[in-house]
Amino acid sequence: MHVHDHLGRPLTSARMSVNGTRLHYRVGGQGDPVVLLHGAPKTSYHWRDVVPCLTPHHTVITPDLRGLGDSEPAAAGFDTVTLAEDIAELMSGLGFDSYRVVGEDWGAAVAYQLAARHPDQVRQLVYQEAFLAGFGWEEMTHLDAERVAAGAWIYHIGFFFKPDIPEMLITGRERPFIDHWMSQEAHHVDALSSDFLDEYVRCYTMPGRLRAMLSIYRASLEDAELNRAAARTPLPMPVLAVGGRYAMGGDPARQMREVATDVREVLLDSGHHPAQETPRETAEAYLGFFTGDR
Repeated sequence: MHVHDHLGRPLTSARMSVNGTRLHYRVGGQGDPVVLLHGAPKTSYHWRDVVPCLTPHHTVITPDLRGLGDSEPAAAGFDTVTLAEDIAELMSGLGFDSYRVVGEDWGAAVAYQLAARHPDQVRQLVYQEAFLAGFGWEEMTHLDAERVAAGAWIYHIGFFFKPDIPEMLITGRERPFIDHWMSQEAHHVDALSSDFLDEYVRCYTMPGRLRAMLSIYRASLEDAELNRAAARTPLPMPVLAVGGRYAMGGDPARQMREVATDVREVLLDSGHHPAQETPRETAEAYLGFFTGDR
C-alpha cells in the first residue's frame, strides 16, 4: 500500500543492500531528515498518518526493519545492535550524515542503540512506548496478581521465546492474532482501521516474516546486555520520551532518564499505538521537539 506526503503524492518506495541484508524503505518530503522506525506486529505502513504531517518540514524515511514488511527475509541478525547498524548504513547510503530518529515499540529499542552507537549522526531521539531490555523489560513478564490486575503483564514475551510453538499456533491465524494483540493494547480501538490490519497481515503471512518478528523478541536477553553496556555512556543528544496515557504512561521517560542526560516527556491521549490512534497530536509532539518547543 502507498503512503502519501502532505500533497497527496506517494512516497518513493525502494530497496537498499545494507549490513548483509536488503531493506525496503519509503522516502519523501523536504528538509532535514528524520527516520521513523516501527515496532511489532507492524511495518513501516504504521506511520501512514504521521508522514503527511512531517513532510512539509522534513525528508521522511520509513524503513521496514530487517526481515519484516517488504524487506528481504533474513535468517539472523535480530539483536537491536545489528538492526541499528542496518539503519545507520541505510541513512549513510541515502547520503545523510546527520538526522533525527523516531522509534516506537521495538523500533524505539533499535533507535536507542542507533543513538548510542552513532551520537555524531543522531541529532535528536524520540523514544516512544517501549520498555528497554535490561531496564525493566524482563520484569514485565512476571506473572503476579498486581501486574495482571493492572494490565501490566506482557504475556506474549514468554510465549514468543518458546522455539517453534508460536509459529505453529499463529501461522494461518495471523489476522485474528494481530487484530487481538493490537486491539487489547489500544485505547482508541476504532482508529485501528482495517486497511492497517490488511497490510500487516499481508506482510506477516509472507515467508519468514513471522519468524523474523519472533526472533527480535528472542534476542532480548542479548539486548539487555547490549543496552547495559551502552548505558555506561549516557546519550548526549536531546531525547523526547513519548508515552500513551492509557498504556506505558511515564515509563518511557523514567527509562530514558537512566540512559540519557537531556530527557523531555510528553503523554498522548492514546494507548500503545499513538501513530495510529492520535497521529496528528503525535506528529505535533515530534515537530515541537524538533524545533525546540518541548
